[in-house]
Amino acid sequence: MINPVTTDHNAPENPIRIDKWLFFARIFKSRSLAAKAVSSGDVRLNGSKIDNAAKKVCAGNTLTINKDRRVLVFEIASVGSRRGPYEEAKQLYIDHSPPPPQRSTSAIDALPKNGSRMLGGGRPTKKERRQTDQLRGRLS
Repeated sequence: MINPVTTDHNAPENPIRIDKWLFFARIFKSRSLAAKAVSSGDVRLNGSKIDNAAKKVCAGNTLTINKDRRVLVFEIASVGSRRGPYEEAKQLYIDHSPPPPQRSTSAIDALPKNGSRMLGGGRPTKKERRQTDQLRGRLS
């Protein structure tokens, strides 16, 4: 009896389409979103821009991805054979991405902590309207 030939997708001789790999590695939620990112020029393969989602990748390649105002740098560890759970998808790449930038102080952080409002900070409260009316002599 002859043993059937099995295809190992993790072998370097079996490259996989880049949009498929991005989907398997859970970088994008769908394969069509991955293909759209590749065709729009947001993905670089080994430092050079690619625009074809059918471009083949294999283990050892480096991907640089512009996604959500961040730069992600991944080294492909294996190509994978399916879109599995997150723990399985993490095994497909080595993350070399720079850390995310520090968050700038938002408007909520700039508000005073004692509950008072800043001058010119929107509509006046009912209490502030009463004080304004008293100053103008409308109420006695």
